[in-house]
Amino acid sequence: MTKPSDIELLFVDDDDEFRTVASRHFRRHGFNLHEAPSGEAALELLERRHFDVAILDMRMPGISGLELLEKLKLTDPDCEAIILTGEGTIESAVQAMKLGAIDYLTKPFALAELETIVLRASEHRRLRKENVQLREVLARQQQIETEMVGDSPQMREVFHLIGRAGPTDTAILIQGASGTGKELVAKALHRASPRASRPMVVINCAALPETLLESELFGHEKGAFTGAINTKQGLFELADEGTLFIDEIGEMPGALQAKLLRVLEDGSMRRLGSLKERRVNVRLVSATNRDLATEVAEGRFREDLYYRINVMTIQLPPLRERAGDIPLLVRRFLGREWSIAPEALRLLEEYDWPGNVRQLINVIERAKILADDNRIHPWDLPPHIAHPQKSAIVARPTTSEPEAVAKVNGNGETAAASALAPGDDLASMERAHVMDVLRREKGNKAKAARALGVSRRSLYRLLEKHNIDPDNLR
Repeated sequence: MTKPSDIELLFVDDDDEFRTVASRHFRRHGFNLHEAPSGEAALELLERRHFDVAILDMRMPGISGLELLEKLKLTDPDCEAIILTGEGTIESAVQAMKLGAIDYLTKPFALAELETIVLRASEHRRLRKENVQLREVLARQQQIETEMVGDSPQMREVFHLIGRAGPTDTAILIQGASGTGKELVAKALHRASPRASRPMVVINCAALPETLLESELFGHEKGAFTGAINTKQGLFELADEGTLFIDEIGEMPGALQAKLLRVLEDGSMRRLGSLKERRVNVRLVSATNRDLATEVAEGRFREDLYYRINVMTIQLPPLRERAGDIPLLVRRFLGREWSIAPEALRLLEEYDWPGNVRQLINVIERAKILADDNRIHPWDLPPHIAHPQKSAIVARPTTSEPEAVAKVNGNGETAAASALAPGDDLASMERAHVMDVLRREKGNKAKAARALGVSRRSLYRLLEKHNIDPDNLR
């Protein structure tokens, strides 16, 4: 059963005496109550806050209870509404129910009866949201598994932390080098949370200058600065009841750090150019590739903000530390219609990946552009990966089998490598091998391509790359 202290309750009635008595009763029983003497005042509150249950008097000057109910359901459909009236009719009750009221009560009544209805309405709201969440749990888990790939111990720990921290409102700090997938983790945390049906809003501090960053986060009023021709909601308002993901938070200027801290402490904020306090309820997930503890020690990041955003840390490993996940990632990024030669996969597994997963994605996309027959070969990879300067070279195939590779001698070198002088570079080795095959095939490009295990198109690229004229090799 929902506790009164967990319920944000709105009470709207133009009868000052009755509203005062009722408000005193609900506050005494632990409810978080906000009262309004009119529909207009209630709308102002609804602009600033989210409520679990609203008690609305039907007959009020200006905006009536039914009009207010209609506006409430448009702006906050999750809020349960109870209609009060001193002149109850079947027609008005039916109209209230059609507009989305959960109950209808005719004055006079005992406040204990109204309290029971409020508790029942709040419980109905909670169960309804839980049912929606339960139906989405499997789908969210499947999305996490689809978007975040990995079976290494480091990634299993990341998945474990997402599963434990996701359903909470805890502030999470995601740390890791650029390209490791910090935004994917933030999305997974949001989908695993009770806020999954609400917005997740993303901002990158490194991409915006300070003045624009402040406007993006907190919004601005018309005329607040040169160029502010319209009023604009900030991302905190857009993310209300949802998740705000602040990427590269270590780049945030000190003045904005103080403003961010205030929002996190009491949920209050002001748009630029406004004196009006607004309240928001946002879960913060932040990310950085900096060592924030060092930034704090050196005075570049506020210590109090650091502890506020860092209730729990999720550390993403660089790709070089989870090389066992590379085959899984490659299969994911290639898609079902593509395959990769074992030697090409080995080269990807041995590469250091300074750009992490983002770099791997780019390499796969490049290889797919260059490859023939929907299969990635070593020569489709970038030169710095296909021909690492300090590793044994794999010669191009010399049989009609596409997967044939040069034999490796006892020192870990290929036959082609051991036959060359120590000073020869890898590009020269590749050129020499292509020329040897062409000479053996007497310049016949079709036979040479078959012997090398490549298409004629790929052979022409090799000839152009190494400036080889087959006619001079016969």
